[in-house]
Amino acid sequence: MAKTKKQSAKGNKKAVKAKKRRSRIWRWILFFSLKLSVVVMLFAGIGMFYLDAQIREKFEGKRWSLPAKVYARPLEVYTGLKLSISDLKVELKGLGYRSVKKASSPGQVEIATSRVKIFTRGFDFIDGSEVSQQLTISFNKNTVSKITAQNGSPVSIARLEPILIGGIYPKNNEDRDLIRLSQAPKGLVDALITIEDRSYYDHFGISPMGIARAMWVNLRAGRFVQGGSTLTQQLIKNFYLTSERTLIRKLIEMPMAIVLDFRYSKDEILEAYLNEVYLGQEGARAIHGFGLASEYFFSRPIGELQLHQVALLAAMVKGPSYYDPRRRPERAKKRRDLVLKVMALNDVISDEQSRNAQAKPLSVVKQKSLHKGAYPAYLDLVRRNLKKSYNDEDLSSEGLRIFTALDPIAQANAEAAMRNSIAKLQKKYPKKTRGLEASMVVTDPQTGEVLSVIGGKSTRYQGFNRAIDAVRAVGSLIKPAVYLTGLQSGYTLATVISDEPFAVPIKGSKPWKPRNFGKKSHGEVPFYLALAKSYNVSAARLGMELGLDNVIDTVKKLGFEREMQKYPSLLLGAQGMSAFEVATIYQTIAANGFLMPMRAIRAVTDKNGRELSRYPFKVKQVIDSQSIYQLQYAMQQVVKIGTGRYANSKISPKIGLAGKTGTSNDLRDSWFAGFSGNKLAVVWLGKDDNTSLPFTGSSGALRVWVDYMSRESLEPLEPIIPEGIEFAYIDPKSGFSVDSNCEKSQRMPFRSGQAPPFSYDCGGNDGVNSLDRKTKKPPSWLQRLFGG
Repeated sequence: MAKTKKQSAKGNKKAVKAKKRRSRIWRWILFFSLKLSVVVMLFAGIGMFYLDAQIREKFEGKRWSLPAKVYARPLEVYTGLKLSISDLKVELKGLGYRSVKKASSPGQVEIATSRVKIFTRGFDFIDGSEVSQQLTISFNKNTVSKITAQNGSPVSIARLEPILIGGIYPKNNEDRDLIRLSQAPKGLVDALITIEDRSYYDHFGISPMGIARAMWVNLRAGRFVQGGSTLTQQLIKNFYLTSERTLIRKLIEMPMAIVLDFRYSKDEILEAYLNEVYLGQEGARAIHGFGLASEYFFSRPIGELQLHQVALLAAMVKGPSYYDPRRRPERAKKRRDLVLKVMALNDVISDEQSRNAQAKPLSVVKQKSLHKGAYPAYLDLVRRNLKKSYNDEDLSSEGLRIFTALDPIAQANAEAAMRNSIAKLQKKYPKKTRGLEASMVVTDPQTGEVLSVIGGKSTRYQGFNRAIDAVRAVGSLIKPAVYLTGLQSGYTLATVISDEPFAVPIKGSKPWKPRNFGKKSHGEVPFYLALAKSYNVSAARLGMELGLDNVIDTVKKLGFEREMQKYPSLLLGAQGMSAFEVATIYQTIAANGFLMPMRAIRAVTDKNGRELSRYPFKVKQVIDSQSIYQLQYAMQQVVKIGTGRYANSKISPKIGLAGKTGTSNDLRDSWFAGFSGNKLAVVWLGKDDNTSLPFTGSSGALRVWVDYMSRESLEPLEPIIPEGIEFAYIDPKSGFSVDSNCEKSQRMPFRSGQAPPFSYDCGGNDGVNSLDRKTKKPPSWLQRLFGG
């Protein structure tokens, strides 16, 4: 018994010791737990502080790299403007206006036989804002006859918003049009919250119920298939993290969502989401935000979208590629209709609204009909000009607004003319036109503004820009510079020059022997006729007499900037030029001898509309007005009686078109450059491999030029007669001065005192007696030149 008590006492002692040990262990566990908790809380606090700093830095700073936006010129409409209803339709289509029976809201238009009623959107221009208004534009044939406001009062001039034609994107190729929450249609926000995050305004950044539901789905699937993300978490994922479906990303995403929700209001977060969400892909360009998605899929501002359209955009959030309405319309419509049904079930819209919206088509525009990206050659020109003043990062991230001179109507006409004419040439010469390429530049000869650029036969191909980079032999396009040099050196339009064969010795090589097309010489011909008929031999003779240095100097004065090789073949166009360089030279000729730097950009502003730089109209007289006036006359003869006479058969001679054909050696290049009072166009046709064409400048490029010009509302070319110019009637064959009543006499301009002094009577059926009355011989070349 005693032993038992002893054992019991020992057992009690052991129990007490064990209890004490356990107590100590628990105290140590508690102690370390507390310490660990403190450390964890400390690190958690540091982590949350770090996350907060990261979130604030980006959310309150520069959130996005905003691409520069490039705009066409705004269409200014006024009484008397030459504008057809069909041309106005081109402009309105580019702006995404909807044709309706009654225009009752911005972005709508009514089109009748002789009038158009437009409800404009308004726009913030550099020089002030144009408010949204209703305008009725009346037409008399192809001219604006009257403009009236909604109240019936007359409007002197109205300016439509410019077409957004493209952008300059950051390296990640993200593009977006930022919008305010207040600009988003209510139906869009309702649809988005209803289908993506019904408790958005109630949770604290994460939804425990949503997470639990996602976990159950993931467990059943045996893999990570659903995240239970709120809109806040989606914004965190897109804005700060990656789209990877991993547990680690999810664990980081949740505390960041809580911090974001704590730091900012629900509306601020929602506005950021509206601009960040990814909604599609156009080639390398990523479409972000509902503002840009509205333009991309519907070609209209987001404020003009209807319920069925905003429901489609909200439906696409779940999978922009999977529900792409262009590639998978049936799948997209099914998802859109689900959004509309859920909205009705949650009393966001009525059942009737839901049914009506479901009955409507997707209304998505064709991708190629959008004007963004429709002008790659012109945008290339704009980028090159901008890089002279702005660095790449500013252009791709600061949201600059670039206002250009691009005329969408002129561009549409140029593209149509190019397609139509090339199709005809390919039909006529099916084998020999394989690989045929093209370029075209259109300018305003009165201002030097570049209205249109085509960089290749495929006008929307974003590749090699032949209008700027294809340097090709210009052929006879160089001849106006040769003859202009002559006019500045004492020659007149009536001076007779020789078209007889000759040779120019070349040291260390065979003599250069220029030949006419057709290998036929024409004896002595008047100066103006040699240019009109594009005789090679007479042009070469004249150029060699004048001197290559003088001809090169003239070409430089006209605006050509690169070095020129001093070879005799230069006189017949062996010099390579791009279509843009040719346009620069002909621009100076068309502008009466005034050099006008070609302008594609009018002005640049920052994203808030403050002007950063302006590209003003510059002008400098480089050729005397008397010489250029005579040259323009001779170039009008090219179209009237010479190699460009096809134009006069298709366009009214009253326009007085002027121009010049060009064909390089072995028919490798076909050119035409010419102008009216308000349009100048240069066309090139050729092959990249430099092989021969089956046509010349007059039977190739001229056809494209005429097709384009016939689509435009042309103003007559009626140059102001400068001081120091007088007129005389001339025999067009001999160059002698004759009586004004002679049947075949031609009225020509001369510098004062340079008109031929020899006057002859009209005799016999042949018209002009071309013999000197005293000597019975034609006057010598020197007599006709200097009047002796």
